[in-house]
Amino acid sequence: MMWFVDRSMRILKEKVSAEGFNFGANIGSAGGAGIEEHIHFHVVPRWTGDTNFMPVLGETKVQVSGLQETYDLLKPAFNQLMETQ
Repeated sequence: MMWFVDRSMRILKEKVSAEGFNFGANIGSAGGAGIEEHIHFHVVPRWTGDTNFMPVLGETKVQVSGLQETYDLLKPAFNQLMETQ
């Protein structure tokens, strides 16, 4: 799983010029995963001078581009990543 996290960060550096990242995991239902046996990771791209991590988790909407635009930008890179596996 860490391989995918690393590749995700590489894609975000290339496609959105991320300067850094916040990275975290939700493990088990008490940890926020919703399903006891489930684990998922959050990879949040960051830039110098942007908001801190807590407002991002606190449902503050910080968007410099639309969701569809971001999807269209990232989807081909993640499709290619999955094809290499």
